[in-house]
Amino acid sequence: MTKMRQEIAERDREIVERDQELDRLKAQIDKLRRMHFGRKSEQLDRHIDRLETQLEDLAAGSGVADVRRARARASSSGASATSSKEALAPHLPREERVLEPNSICPKCDIGMDLLGEDVSEQLARVTAMFKVIRTIRRKQVCANCGHIEQRPMPGLPIERSIAHPSLLAEILVAKYANHTPLYRQSEIAARDGVRLDRATMARWVGQCEELCRLLTEALRRYTMATAKLHADDTPIPVLAPGNKKTKTGRLWVYVRDDRRSGSSEPAAVWFAYSPDRKGIHPQTHLAEFRGVLQGDGYAGFNEITESGKVRLASCWDHARRYVFNVHETAPSDTTKRWLDMIGDLYEIEAAVRGKPPDERQRVRQEKCKPLLDGIETSMREKLATLWPKAPLVEAINYSLNRWDGLTLFCDDGRAEISNVLAENALRCVALGRRNFMFAGSDSGGERAAAMYSLIGSCKLNDVNPRTYLEYVLTHIADHQANRIDELLPWNVAKHLHRPATLNL
Repeated sequence: MTKMRQEIAERDREIVERDQELDRLKAQIDKLRRMHFGRKSEQLDRHIDRLETQLEDLAAGSGVADVRRARARASSSGASATSSKEALAPHLPREERVLEPNSICPKCDIGMDLLGEDVSEQLARVTAMFKVIRTIRRKQVCANCGHIEQRPMPGLPIERSIAHPSLLAEILVAKYANHTPLYRQSEIAARDGVRLDRATMARWVGQCEELCRLLTEALRRYTMATAKLHADDTPIPVLAPGNKKTKTGRLWVYVRDDRRSGSSEPAAVWFAYSPDRKGIHPQTHLAEFRGVLQGDGYAGFNEITESGKVRLASCWDHARRYVFNVHETAPSDTTKRWLDMIGDLYEIEAAVRGKPPDERQRVRQEKCKPLLDGIETSMREKLATLWPKAPLVEAINYSLNRWDGLTLFCDDGRAEISNVLAENALRCVALGRRNFMFAGSDSGGERAAAMYSLIGSCKLNDVNPRTYLEYVLTHIADHQANRIDELLPWNVAKHLHRPATLNL
């Protein structure tokens, strides 16, 4: 028994040490992710991947140790642990499975009294299931006057349809948030014995987009009604009419999010589709906008700034990437120094994140401006010594040609050092491209833009998009058009159940 206790103690010590290493790695990974758009971000990607792999191996090792420790304790005490390590969220439904002991004492052969109970909980995953909701409207008749009373049928988003709002929300979220094409959703439903025709689901998607048209327009108005806006675009293959070839359409994204400058206003994102990348499209989208526009150097934004009502803030992520690409193939003390100085800018920026604009501007003027002056002077001096076709010339010219935009964040506390918020918003499109291959038509691109807008705004406000869309589709048919803003995600959030996050 002494030897077994020593073995258990040794395993306990190993698990404690392993848990400490896990906590250290998690903290390091979290720190690196926060620095992701700072110094040497491309190297950080690989470093984070290595740490994630190491973390998985350690966690798996902890799992092995847990099982071995449980076996050792069971063999020494004849009993197993009865309490969960993690506290499971109270909102989850509980299914109780009671294990009753023999009510007759095996030693005395008489009845036993209840002493207490031990409870353990495990988190189970029950496959999502289809069910039919039968709405029964009973009728009553007055025996005296013959009056018949019956409650009206609750409003449905799609009249004379078998689709409940919960099913419609699930289809939309699966397609536009989880990137599961309709034909795959049809196959998944078939495995549960439910026939969901792909064409029928596509029709429902179109009907939902039309039902939400006023809502997406309200979201557009809110997104544009700000003094600082992030903008970007990405290609999306679209099936050309009349043949099987694809053309390249465009999804434009506009993000309103001032939380990094201390604002408490809700964040929002609005997507727009266009059949090409002509500058007229963003110029139309931004016709009423006034303020700072964060962009990536796209020439189509330049005309917007000519009136002076819009100032363009450029992105240091892009400028840094040009320098890094040269440094990766032909490293030098000059490129290393520039990358280090840009990294210092990001470290200063991290320190003022969440502070009010005036404080951000003060710190940037004090700490960032000398760095920016040093980078500009060094780049101009280096440019004068280079052969015109040297690889570093392109990187230098990219920054110097956009220098006013790259330094605007130093003069305006509302502006950001990068356009990462818009790039983050476009990730859903990249994942969708990988799964869908192409949109079926220009109208399909417009539907995608509308759904990406609603779902993306939900994510920015920590609102469950499936729960949100179910609520909206339940109420929107009967909702007054002049009160449509009440159905924006942050206004609906108070009506939705917000389950606690399980940190397992």
